[in-house]
This record gives sequence, structure tokens and C-alpha cells, in this order.
Amino acid sequence: MEGKKWRTLLAAGLLGAAAAGVLAGCGGSSGSSEGKMKVGVVQVVQHPALDDANKGFLAALNDRGLSDKIEIDQQNAQGDQSNLRSIANRFVSGKYALIGAISTPAAQAMANATADIPIICTAVTNYETARLMNSEAAPDGNVTGTSDRGPTEKEVALIREIQPDAKAIGIIYNSSEINSVIQARHLQEICEPLGITVKELTVNSINDIQQVAESFAGNVDVIYVPTDNVVASSIPTLMSVANANKIPVYGAEVGHVENGVLASESISYYDIGYQAGEMAADILEGKKTVKDLPVETAEKSKLYINRQEMELLGITIPQSVLDRAEMI
Repeated sequence: MEGKKWRTLLAAGLLGAAAAGVLAGCGGSSGSSEGKMKVGVVQVVQHPALDDANKGFLAALNDRGLSDKIEIDQQNAQGDQSNLRSIANRFVSGKYALIGAISTPAAQAMANATADIPIICTAVTNYETARLMNSEAAPDGNVTGTSDRGPTEKEVALIREIQPDAKAIGIIYNSSEINSVIQARHLQEICEPLGITVKELTVNSINDIQQVAESFAGNVDVIYVPTDNVVASSIPTLMSVANANKIPVYGAEVGHVENGVLASESISYYDIGYQAGEMAADILEGKKTVKDLPVETAEKSKLYINRQEMELLGITIPQSVLDRAEMI
């Protein structure tokens, strides 16, 4: 608990410092301010997973002793592609020393804007499929970072432990997010040999969630939510439909559980953000270049269960599962 409290306080302080950096950067100087290196951090949209990745990224820079040497320009695109392009142009014209990009859409927008400024990303599922590099093992441009590939095999195993009779899994995602397309494909590959049918429903915006989700009623035994930015921003809406139809929902990350889904075998977005921040520090300190830094993945996962949702559904979870879970 003390560690969690410390991280919260640290993150709050860093975000305050980041905000101050934004204000300092609005005075018209495009280079460094008072000799400090300018670092742009862009998040595609606000939701718990990306917020945690952002906090981890900033914490790593602070822990490496860089807080007095860098000026952070913190930007959120609010889910808008045109905002991402404007932010990218701001960072490039300002000749920033480094860009931190949180999510695949943010990474793609930054990479499209510059081939020169180092871009360290996090919360990107597959860098190769997103066309950010040819090989995650050997970055060949100005982009690298950490992946949020979660343990989908463990997620399916969890569903089967809790609901052994489940024969149809519904997955809802934004088809414009390549990360989500990859995850849906992977889920199909895992479930097919197990005789489990995967029913895919796609949305274009948060406004589609309720109407599309209602199509799951009577057609699936469970719903699975991937690390999709549109759906993650609308978990309460999804849960209102799922709960009305008594359909258990499983998520790809702990933020989903915190917002109401039943369970998740989740990686820590704070941790992958921290890993990315350490990579950024190596570059800012001149110790390494992008090409020296292969894409990294999460080192571990943890099981989370939402107690209130479990009771609401009246679902009995095996004691063997409860024993290894953190209840939320």
C-alpha cells in the first residue's frame, strides 16, 4: 500500500511539473528553455490504462534524475486524429529532443510527422503490423518502445475456469485501431482449436457502443474487451448493456476491471510506461540510440476480479481462481 501511495503522489507531482512545462513552452521558444531539452508526450485519449502508462513514463524520467534537465510538453489528443496531427507538427516545429507517444494512433501520427526526432512509444500492441518498423527485434528508424501485448491465452483460460460451458465469446472493438484488429485475430486463433466461437462486433466511435453491444444479447456467453481506446473510454456504457442481459465481461487490462468488468489477467500499464521512460532516458542521456533498443514487452501479468460485479451477476468463481486474484 505504501508503494502504491508513493507512486500516486509521485505521479501527481510529475504531472504537475509536466503541466508547468507546457505553460513554459507556450512562450514562443521552439528550442530548449534555459538549456533544458524539450520532450513532448502525447496521449491519444484519456482512460485509466493510458493514464497509467503516462505516469510510468514520467516517473522513469524523474528516477533517472532528468527532471531538472528536461521540459515536458504534455498533450492529449482527445481521440481526434486532426489533434494528433497538430500536436505532431508542434513537436516537430519546436525541434523537440524526444517524443513520447502513448498508443498506436499517437505513435503513427508522430512517426508520420518526423523521421529524425526519436520517438519512444508505449501501449502499442504490434509495431510491425502498425508499420512503425520492420522488426521489433531490430528497430530500423526513429521509433521504438514497449508493447502492451497481453496474455490473451491466459484470458481465455480464465474464462474457461470461471465459465467452463462457455461456447461463444463476443469481442467488441474499433476496426480503425490496428491494435484491436490484431487482438481479435489472435483471439480467433486461440479459440478455434478449443471449439469456442468468436463473434466480432466493431464500432467507429463511442456513440456506437450501446447499439452495437445490444447485438450480443442471446448470441454470446461472455464478452471480451481488448486494449481498444474507443471501447476503454466507454466501459460504463458497455457494462449497462451487458449487465441488463446478464453477460459476464472480461477485459484485457486492470482499468477495465476498475470500471466494472468482471475479471482480467492484466499487464501493468504503469510498468510498460516506466520501461519506455527508461528507454527514453537512455537516449536523452546519450547512452543509446533508437536502433540500440529493441521493443520490450511486459514482464508479468496479474489477475484482477471485480467483487461487486461478481455479486451482481451471482456468478460463482472457483476458489482456486479467487486465491490468486486481487479483488477490486
